[in-house]
Amino acid sequence: MKKYIMTMDEGTTSTRTILIDHDGQIVAQYSKEFEQIFPQPGWVEHDAKEIWEAQKETIKGVLDKAGATLDDIESIGITNQRETTVVWDKTTGEPVYNAIVWQCRRTSDMVDELVTKLDAEGKSDLIPSKTGLKPDAYFSATKINWILDHVDGARDRAKNGELLFGTIDTWLIWNLTGGKVHATDYTNASRTLLFNIHTLEWDDELLELFDIPRAMLPEVKKSCDDYGTYEGIQIAGVAGDQQAAMFGQCCFDKGDVKNTYGTGGFLMMNTGNKPVNSKNGLLTTMAAFTDEPEYALEGSVFVSGAAIQWLRDELKIIDNAPASEEAALSVEDSGGVYVVPAFTGLGAPYWNQDARGMILGLTRGTSRNHIIRATLESLAYQTNDVLGAMIDDLGSAIDDLKVDGGASQNNYLVQFQSDISKIKVVRPKHIESTGIGAAYLAGLHSGFWKDKEELKSHMEIDKEFSPGMSDEEVADKIKGWNKAVECTIRFTE
Repeated sequence: MKKYIMTMDEGTTSTRTILIDHDGQIVAQYSKEFEQIFPQPGWVEHDAKEIWEAQKETIKGVLDKAGATLDDIESIGITNQRETTVVWDKTTGEPVYNAIVWQCRRTSDMVDELVTKLDAEGKSDLIPSKTGLKPDAYFSATKINWILDHVDGARDRAKNGELLFGTIDTWLIWNLTGGKVHATDYTNASRTLLFNIHTLEWDDELLELFDIPRAMLPEVKKSCDDYGTYEGIQIAGVAGDQQAAMFGQCCFDKGDVKNTYGTGGFLMMNTGNKPVNSKNGLLTTMAAFTDEPEYALEGSVFVSGAAIQWLRDELKIIDNAPASEEAALSVEDSGGVYVVPAFTGLGAPYWNQDARGMILGLTRGTSRNHIIRATLESLAYQTNDVLGAMIDDLGSAIDDLKVDGGASQNNYLVQFQSDISKIKVVRPKHIESTGIGAAYLAGLHSGFWKDKEELKSHMEIDKEFSPGMSDEEVADKIKGWNKAVECTIRFTE
């Protein structure tokens, strides 16, 4: 047996490659940040070619770091930022435009016009009933449409079969296989607004609605499947980052819940083999699966860890992300300050595309540490909003919340999450659940691991957090948060 599974984990701000051994331990990882492009307010782009070059660099970097070679790799897993849209020339491999990132709001007006049209035609449930999603600029369909409309000749080239579409997983697979494989998995397909999660096929009615040629679309496969080879190594597991994280947290059973504090925040619950429709603004989506289709409820917070990056890069009031914990603990409380980081709108359960960030409750005594603490707390408040919606949809309490992602290393944040949500929060030893999940999928398909029970045996808990805040204080803080969100929404009306 070979020594490692290699995971390529392509995130929103950086790409990394990870080596994972048979015990489910991360042996080495190597990452590289890439440029965030903001052509206009609310617009976010990436250079898809830069992402591919960064991915190749991290492959070499992680092998060198581990003293390994490609001969030591059993199979490859891929996980990726979802919804981000790339359109490229089928022959040359050249992108026709920068990748439009999931955070980008340039198509908000297009979505509003589409919703108005569907409402007038009595078809307001058309998109949710087929996709489990809400019409929003967050997803891929309107991004594809925008590229076809704004790049000279792109629409005709797409109709002629000259252009390909893919989310980042598809872009990487196509490059890794030398253009031989144009494919995605169910989890990524289910985030495009073009995929019917009931028939498990690209939907002709939706393709017509968004005016997108079927010829552009990749083949859709299970998350645990054969996606071709890179340097003779089988690509055997693919899943969008949040579904991969849920798999990496071993949320294999109906009712299991995880939250990832990444660039965005993503709370996801396994709902088993049947999709559950939310009455509280959550999304129904495909879960990563090995055999029969599985589904999940998801609440997406557009800005989570990105708010900490904002403190570092734009406000320049912390030198690095870990410094936020020390700053937060240096003051007794947030001083009545609330930060609503709606930099690219508000996601679940509000789904307000037009909302923008606000800082409220400032006084002459407000310090940078109060703002830092309030920003950390905003991550927990947003997660709590989604958790409450999920509990209501489920109709019963949730025993515990598994957490991962970079910001989950912040003990103050995770304790505040436990306090404000009145729930036990469990943090694993390895918080890179996304990369581990993709590795698990690849390793199951290639026979590196026997079954899910073997994977569960690899789970190690770093720390558990239990609620300790009084009911009165919790209620008071949530009341203030709700008022802050209301002000944010009203400001943009």
